[in-house]
Amino acid sequence: MKEGFYNIIKGKFLVSDDALKNWHFIIFLSVLALVMISSSHSADKKVHVISKLNAQVKELKSEYVDVRMMLMQSRMESKIIAAMERRGLQPSSNPPKRIRIIEEED
Repeated sequence: MKEGFYNIIKGKFLVSDDALKNWHFIIFLSVLALVMISSSHSADKKVHVISKLNAQVKELKSEYVDVRMMLMQSRMESKIIAAMERRGLQPSSNPPKRIRIIEEED
């Protein structure tokens, strides 16, 4: 047991006669570790992108609500009358008249 542990520490399994199969396994483990590391980095990048997109969505929703509120206020009749009075226009005292067009059949 003690001798086997010392052989591993000294690296004799890398230079022995059947070391070729050990090297294949070590290369496989190294490639597997690189794949795991790259996968982890890719997942972290995606998490950061998702976080940024969620922040942008919240910001755009807030902006949408603000613009919608401003639109509703600008469409109110009292706001339109006030804006037109600044330009020198007054609301009409006579109601509008409806024009009807009757088509004649040939």
